[in-house]
Amino acid sequence: MDVPDFDTVAEALCSGEPGEFVAARTAAARDATAAGDRELAARIRALRKPTRAAFFVNRLARDGAASLTELADLGRRLRAAHTNLAGAELRDLAHRRNELVRRIMAEAPGLSDPVAREVEETLEAVVADPSVAALALAGRLTSMAQQDADQWLSMPLSPAPKKPEPAKAPPKKAASPSAERKKAEEDRQARERARARREEQRRKTAAAQGERAEAARALIRAEHAAEQADARVTDLRTRLVEAEARATQAADDLTAARSAFETAEAAVKAASADED
Repeated sequence: MDVPDFDTVAEALCSGEPGEFVAARTAAARDATAAGDRELAARIRALRKPTRAAFFVNRLARDGAASLTELADLGRRLRAAHTNLAGAELRDLAHRRNELVRRIMAEAPGLSDPVAREVEETLEAVVADPSVAALALAGRLTSMAQQDADQWLSMPLSPAPKKPEPAKAPPKKAASPSAERKKAEEDRQARERARARREEQRRKTAAAQGERAEAARALIRAEHAAEQADARVTDLRTRLVEAEARATQAADDLTAARSAFETAEAAVKAASADED
């Protein structure tokens, strides 16, 4: 039996329909085992089912979407421009990246809001991370990718607007020392309140991000457990069918053996009767 290599199997599985992934993976692993390649079978069984976002990006690669290749190339040029501190080029490339991501998302109707957000984050990661770009171009993503690169890869660059010069105020009368102290105390308290609000907001944001990260990890664990259970059920069903086939064959062999024995025994009895 000729069995495809791992890359061929992985590409076919990752670009296929998500609902058919587990059954196709089990069949491919079984074929590899039957061919005597247990190492290939183990690698195939370890492949994870792509999420909806990963499936969408893999489908772009399989369909030969020029936009995905262009996005990966933009990432390479952005990293080079950042290394060379080429500010004007960085701004131009960042603008083109944003336009390209928007164009890809506009051509993806029917995605739910959560999946659309995951796709957009994955496309940003294609720009930021060359290893993610390589997986995406090969159609081998299995989950949402998040980029952890510097801020220049996740936010458009634009020159900071110049602040208008404040109009000159007419000279004020000198305040009394007590009024100045009161004003200084009020300013200090206002600054403390503002600082406390910022700290509280940062704490809430950090807590929300932590909860989101934990929920994402829990989702990945649950998906993995479900995939393993599904694969186990499929494998057990396959083994049951094979065991039933062996039992049927054994029963047929037993019947044939009994018939042969009875025929031989009858022949012995007949021969003994003739001797008498």
